[in-house]
This record gives sequence, structure tokens and C-alpha cells, in this order.
Amino acid sequence: MATLAEINARQQKIWSSGDYGKVAWVTSPLADELVEAVDVRRGSRVLDVATGTGHVALAAARRFCEAVGVDYVPELLEVARRRAAAEGLDVALVAGDAEDLPCCDADCDYVLSAIGAMFAPDQERVAAELFRLARPGGTVTIVNWTPSGFIGRLFATIGEHVPPPAELRSPMAWGSEERVEELFADRAASLDFERGSLCQRFLSPEQRVDFFLGWYGPAHRAAESLDEPAREVFHADLVALANGAHSATDGTAAIDCE
Repeated sequence: MATLAEINARQQKIWSSGDYGKVAWVTSPLADELVEAVDVRRGSRVLDVATGTGHVALAAARRFCEAVGVDYVPELLEVARRRAAAEGLDVALVAGDAEDLPCCDADCDYVLSAIGAMFAPDQERVAAELFRLARPGGTVTIVNWTPSGFIGRLFATIGEHVPPPAELRSPMAWGSEERVEELFADRAASLDFERGSLCQRFLSPEQRVDFFLGWYGPAHRAAESLDEPAREVFHADLVALANGAHSATDGTAAIDCE
């Protein structure tokens, strides 16, 4: 049985594979939706946990906040730094793990994460860290994929071909209200939930699959681990998933991800 530290190190390698910087633009609308949903106060201190290429941290900085982004993949932080420099934004981008954030207690007015912190293996530790950093009266808000949505089913398909460690709880559990209540109930003064979806648009379902297999770490690494016949079956299953989920009628792909 692998330890959580071993699983964490393995996941860091997964997210370092492919090139998430080429995929991240697909989810960039979530950052503006998140900072608008919490109505960040100008001049406040905002922490973006598992910032990746910096979406939420940059969105907060554009609103004149003191923005900090933390991630454990150096390559993604470098992309975030280039993005901040290109816009002339002052953003602190720091190497760190969502399970052991390099920040002082009660340091932030807003602790946010958009489909990032959910992928850390020790969910209880992550929840404790998010609330450790929030100031009294502060806000902790996270955006997560749901188990029943397209990305949840994508990860289920990946798991059918390359099973995750048996002791690892699915990251999609964060998309369940019941699980968030378990993690947050003893820490939060109140809990609010809101469901939404992000439409991913591609030239075709097949192009969407090939794009993610090429650049999206979890799919890319899974495909790399399979031999050629198994990889072809994996590809076919992903195409079938995309074909069953898209709603476009013009030959392109429009996939709503909850």
C-alpha cells in the first residue's frame, strides 16, 4: 500500500506530464466566475490554492487585490509568472503543496481554489489547511468537478484503464455536497452550494480527446502507461464518452462540464 506522501509525489509527476499550460485556457472562465461569486473586496488578500497557471490569482490581481498563488508544479508556476508579467500584474507565485501551504495562520481574507485543491490526495488535510489560512470572518470557496459530470466520468474512464491506488479517495468526491459537508461542517460558520457548468468547445469529439491525451497530465500519463492495443481501446472509450456528452449539431463538439 502506498503512503499519501508517495501518492502525492506520483500525482506531482502526473500533473508535470503533458503540458497543462496548453490545456488551462479551457477552464480560464472559472476564475472570473469564482472571484465574482465571492465578490472579492479591493485591497484584500487572496490566496489561490493549486493555482496551476495562475487563473484565479491573476483574476484577483486584476481586481486590485493582494494576490498569492501556490502550486507544487514548477513548470506551471513559470507559466503563471509569464502571464502576470505580460499583464503587468503584481502576483506572488509560490511553490507549495495544498496539504502544507507555505502561509501563516489567518493570513488571507479569501482562500480560493478552482479545480485544483480537489486533486490533492489527503482531503482532510487540505480542508484543514484552507481554513487555517482564512482570517476570522474570511471566505473559503472552491470550485470542483462533480462525480456525475463529464470530467467525473472522464476520470472514471481513466480509472477503468489505469486504476488509481485503492486507498485513494476520488478527487471527484469534492464535487459531492455530502463530502464537502463532512470536510467543512466543523470549520465553516455556514455552507452554501451552487451548481454550474462550463462548456468546452472543440472541432469535434475526436479532436477533444486527442487534444487532452496530448497535453492533459492525467489522460496523457495514463495513455503512456498502456501498450498500443490497450491505448487504442482507451482512445475509443474516450471518444465514445465525448460523443455521448456533446450537444453541438454542426459537427463540432460542445461539452458541458459540471
